Amino acid sequence: MKTIYRIAKTELNTMFYSPVAWVVLVIFSIQSSWKFFGTIERFEKAQKIGQSMDNLSQIVFSGFSGLYTEMQNYLYLYVPLLTMGLVSREINSGSIKLLLSSPIRIKDIVLGKYLAIAAYCLLFIAILGLQVAIAYFSIENLDLKFAISGLIGLYLLVCTYAAIGLFMSCLTSYQVVAAISTLVVLAGLNFIGKLWQDVEIVKDITYFLSIAGRANEMLEGLIISKDVFYFVLVSSLFIVLSIYKLQTGRDAQTVSKRVLKYTLLIAAVLSLGYITSRAPLTFYHDMTRNKDNTLTKSSLDVVDKIEGPVKITTYVNLLDINYYMAMPYSQNSDIASFAKYTRFLPQIEMEYIYYYDTSTNEALYAQNPGLNDKQLAEKMVESQDMKLKKLYAPTEIKKIIDLGPEQNRVVRTVEYNGKKTFLRMFDDLFKVPFEKEISASLKRLVSNPVKIVFATGNMERSIEKNGDKNYKTGFNEITFRNSLINQGFDVASVDINAQNVPSETDILIIADPKTQLSQGAVDRITKYIDQGKNLMLLAEPETNSALAAITDKLGIGFTKQTLVQESETNSPDFLVTELQKKVDSTVIKLSKINNPIPFLGSSGITTTKETGFKITPLLKTNNQPVWESQTGITSISEDLKKQPSLKEIPLVAALTRNINGKTQKIIVAGDADFMGNAELSRGGSGTFQFVTDIFSWFSNYQFPIDTTRPQKTDKKITITSNQVFIDKILFIGIFPLLIILSGAFILIRRNRR
Repeated sequence: MKTIYRIAKTELNTMFYSPVAWVVLVIFSIQSSWKFFGTIERFEKAQKIGQSMDNLSQIVFSGFSGLYTEMQNYLYLYVPLLTMGLVSREINSGSIKLLLSSPIRIKDIVLGKYLAIAAYCLLFIAILGLQVAIAYFSIENLDLKFAISGLIGLYLLVCTYAAIGLFMSCLTSYQVVAAISTLVVLAGLNFIGKLWQDVEIVKDITYFLSIAGRANEMLEGLIISKDVFYFVLVSSLFIVLSIYKLQTGRDAQTVSKRVLKYTLLIAAVLSLGYITSRAPLTFYHDMTRNKDNTLTKSSLDVVDKIEGPVKITTYVNLLDINYYMAMPYSQNSDIASFAKYTRFLPQIEMEYIYYYDTSTNEALYAQNPGLNDKQLAEKMVESQDMKLKKLYAPTEIKKIIDLGPEQNRVVRTVEYNGKKTFLRMFDDLFKVPFEKEISASLKRLVSNPVKIVFATGNMERSIEKNGDKNYKTGFNEITFRNSLINQGFDVASVDINAQNVPSETDILIIADPKTQLSQGAVDRITKYIDQGKNLMLLAEPETNSALAAITDKLGIGFTKQTLVQESETNSPDFLVTELQKKVDSTVIKLSKINNPIPFLGSSGITTTKETGFKITPLLKTNNQPVWESQTGITSISEDLKKQPSLKEIPLVAALTRNINGKTQKIIVAGDADFMGNAELSRGGSGTFQFVTDIFSWFSNYQFPIDTTRPQKTDKKITITSNQVFIDKILFIGIFPLLIILSGAFILIRRNRR
């Protein structure tokens, strides 16, 4: 060990007697400081003009354009300049012969030189660590552990680069060639993860070898054992390769023996890498304050209930627009997207099945007129050189699963303990399911989903149609991630005039019937209410009389006409509503909703008699006057203003009572449009959150899964612009100048000696 230390000390002295080491340090210092203080300055200015900020620790240091992320992108340029002369300098000067003929072991020589470059790389981390220290006093409640995690990741990365550079320096006597070769190898290791991902035998090997993004998780605050092992194994591989290379100058070995030795080394590293990357042997440590890289408590509660094997099968239709997301070359990336779950459920098994069938991909059919589905699939396979074990035809895939109701889209099934549910792709920017959707699908398998049944037979709102007033978006749209069908609910319809309400119904919804309910329908609904089950009644001013028999039983009624309100910007029937802020949380929990919840053409809710229900208004008109009027008026006339006005009229109310040992929950609303497709798609509205809160209440807060996290506290810059300016002068001007002066002093002193 003493020999290794002496060699490292000598090598460090040699490095600092060269201007390259000083120049690299100066450039790194200026570049990192410029980025760091530029970011702090930008946020300080934004804070001055009142912009709100959040999660500053992550934004400043990681993310898309954080300090760590940017410096990671440049590290590969610095390392070759430092490592190019480690051994090639010895080879070029001939001193390598003296080293090899000396009693010093080759292993000590290599480890000493590697220790020297690893020690130098600590200076990079020290500079970044100094900026972390400044951030600690510049950002309120900086997440310090998160910042330290990024430093660990960057150091492991740069040490791996150094090991590669050391080996390349052993191969040539030309330092420039060694530097260029190091860049080539680093580029290759960044690119290799994309090679042969459609070849089953080698895709896991090339994916493991890829260094691209290996430090990203640590930069985001999550330390994963397989990434640490990767850096250690790759560094060890190139260090041992360096030892082997130098041994060829001392030991006489046959070519076959050398080949065998190299082969065994590489095989051992790949084997260890494969083993340590398996889910059951992977360990995690989340360094973030709020455990942002770990499943939320609600998801962990679901995961804890799963004990046996879980199988996720992805059905990939080559004719669907999202087919590329689960092709063989994307499988490793796709599997990695479930890492938050495999961390706790290493028994998850993933399978991919490829087929072709008629899809909703209109562009594909338009671009290939005259081709049938089979011909299109063959063209896709040929043009993209797809290597598929099996491609199922429509008749074959239907024997396995009927995906017609799923529109033959790319979709997954999740299976556990004999139960199966769908996990879908969505038509939004992200496409893939997030924690909320994945946890909802798993929870459906360990508990009973909440079943919503819509009454039909009286021209009610449809959950199958897309019109503005229908309900498909919020309840039954498989392509919309926030639709309740994707959040753990089952949704169905029943003709209430001809059929009984299914016994497994959890919520019965009667949405704006336009014709009178039959006596049979009234009897079935009455029986359902008497059983203590949950109900939702939605009416419109013109047709609310159709629900009179039901509302009378509940002890409530509706205003006879539409409520209107005077406004300079909106039509009279556009009501400005107010969410009740003092609602008893033991009755219902409502989120803090800052956006307005507009009601357009609504009845008010009145109490008619005592029936044993506790009536809790949830949404009212504001404290401005409202009048009852016929539908369709364009302005508030003077005659109407002379009529008696009302204020704070309930528009949505919750009715509760204890029956059969549980709480019965009923929602009554004077406007059926507020849950329609148009309103739930309206931007800047709080309606969707309000509706979500209602159904969360109906499900006893089991669905949708609550994946919200604690609010970030690192949201304030605590230094002024003058202080930032002074810091910039110190760290972009004076600090690099001190490094230059130190380097000049040492170099001049050495030359004089």
